[in-house]
Amino acid sequence: MTKSKTNPKVDWYFTKAKQWQAESEKLRDIILDCGLTEELKWGKPCYAFEGSNIVLIHGFKEYCAILFVKGALLKDPKKILVQQTENVQAARQIRFKNVREIVELAPAIKAYMKEAVEVEKSGAEVPLKKTSEFKMAEEFQKKLEENGALKKAFAALTPGRQRGYLLYFSGAKQATTREARVEKCAPQILKGKGLDD
Repeated sequence: MTKSKTNPKVDWYFTKAKQWQAESEKLRDIILDCGLTEELKWGKPCYAFEGSNIVLIHGFKEYCAILFVKGALLKDPKKILVQQTENVQAARQIRFKNVREIVELAPAIKAYMKEAVEVEKSGAEVPLKKTSEFKMAEEFQKKLEENGALKKAFAALTPGRQRGYLLYFSGAKQATTREARVEKCAPQILKGKGLDD
């Protein structure tokens, strides 16, 4: 693969970073060495192959990471891929705490990048759980049974929007919090909007 050019629209991400700046820049160099196109998506550097997203760079409080969009399909011979949360189905991260770790793993990162491109070329898709397989909070189930319009509006949402609500409602530990979330979101659902719309 030939080295790709940096995208000036993405430069601001690397100059604004107070934490993980050196790490992010090193990851950028390694990824651009793999011939991917650099873009800015979701406010993060995103690297694509023929228009398909392959990997993103992002920083968190405790670490910075590269996130493989279809990471669940990678073989992971080094056992370095991390599922961010139990609800993340397709994406997987490789996490770093310093530049030294990135330099040491550079050959592995490039190998994973190459495999990720091959996965994309193959057309393989991560089998996603159906919305019906996600836990529905008892409080939301009750509200749907009481309100036919809400039930109809929820059924009309895209599967992704439905999953977003189901995860948000069931994510609360206390019943009062789940009830409050359902009450707060009901008008949004009736408008046909997702949790973050």
